[in-house]
Amino acid sequence: MKDLPKTSVQIPEGLEVATLGGGCFWCTEAIYQDLRGVESVLSGYSGGHVDMPTYKQVTSATTGHAEVIQVFFDPTVITFGEILEVFWSTHDPTTLNRQGNDVGPQYRSAVFFHSEDQKKEAEFYKNRLTESGAFNRPIVTEITPFSNFYVAENYHQNYFNDNGMQPYCQFVIRPKVEKFKKAFAEKLK
Repeated sequence: MKDLPKTSVQIPEGLEVATLGGGCFWCTEAIYQDLRGVESVLSGYSGGHVDMPTYKQVTSATTGHAEVIQVFFDPTVITFGEILEVFWSTHDPTTLNRQGNDVGPQYRSAVFFHSEDQKKEAEFYKNRLTESGAFNRPIVTEITPFSNFYVAENYHQNYFNDNGMQPYCQFVIRPKVEKFKKAFAEKLK
C-alpha cells in the first residue's frame, strides 16, 4: 500500500482513489457507497491549510478545507470517468460555495486530482458539459491538485445508513439517493 500525502489513509493494492467535494459529505458518501466497483468511501476534509481540522473548524469557513469524500474504487469494475459522471450528475456544479441550503466554501464543488490522468479527465468532462449546454449557468467546479485529506470524525462516517430517519437525511439526502438510484440503476451494487 502507498501513503497519500498528509493523511493516515492508505490506498489498498489494486484500487484507485478519487477525492471529490460536492456539498455536504453525508450526501455524497451515501451516493457512492451504492456504486458497483466502489470498495469504500470516507468522509473528510481536503484542500485547506489547517492540519487535522475538526468539523467545527471546517464549518467556520476559516480553514480553506472542503467537505469531501475519498472514494476507493476498483478501476477494472468502474472507471474514474464513471466516478465523474456520477459526480456531475448528483450535485449542482454551477453554484459557488453552495449546495442547496448548505452555504460556505466548505461546500464547494471540487475535484482534487491524484494524477495527471485524473486532471485531464476531469477537465475534459467539465469542458464537455460546458459545451453541451447541460447547465444554464457556468460550471464553477474547481479542479485542483490533491494536497491533503483528513478523515472526518467517526460520527460523520456512514452517516445516512446509520441515521436515515433524521430530518436532514429524510428531506435532503434520501431524495438525492433515490434520484441517483433511478438514473444509475445499471451501476448499483
